[in-house]
Amino acid sequence: MIDAEVLRLRKMRHVALRARALAKALESNPIDSAAFAESAVICWTIARIASGTLRAHPYLSYQKGPSTLRAAADRVIASLAAWIARFQSRSYNVFAAELQCVAREVGDVRALTWLPDLSDALGRVQLRLRRLGVTLDAAARSELGSAAKPTHAVGRAEIAGASQDGATASDWPYLAI
Repeated sequence: MIDAEVLRLRKMRHVALRARALAKALESNPIDSAAFAESAVICWTIARIASGTLRAHPYLSYQKGPSTLRAAADRVIASLAAWIARFQSRSYNVFAAELQCVAREVGDVRALTWLPDLSDALGRVQLRLRRLGVTLDAAARSELGSAAKPTHAVGRAEIAGASQDGATASDWPYLAI
């Protein structure tokens, strides 16, 4: 494992733990907490995968876990963001944006890793993130009170695995060379 991969894993772990803190802060409402509880579990799984991979590294400096100060700061920021989101009645919209950041980091790490076990584990997590994205997308639309598609959630084409109206050049930017 090279230094760049270690940095990507640490960043992915931090983003996942930040999203988990937000999910736990938003989970305080017992009626709507199923999606938040499931996402907290998924984010914890992502953090454990990253931590396990980092702890397997032979260098001691790469094996360090997240600091307690960062965890406390994440909890404070998440509780403030959750309070504001609940005040504005936008809990699902705020969390869907945070989950999109997690999905992007997982996709980046999976695409750039050389470790097949890590890629397989992150692939399974990506499937769970996509299913959760569908649930959050529906909840965010009902929260907005309209049938308009929110701009923050994972796109339907990504969730379904293919474009709904056929593949276009804009769907595959790396092929437009």
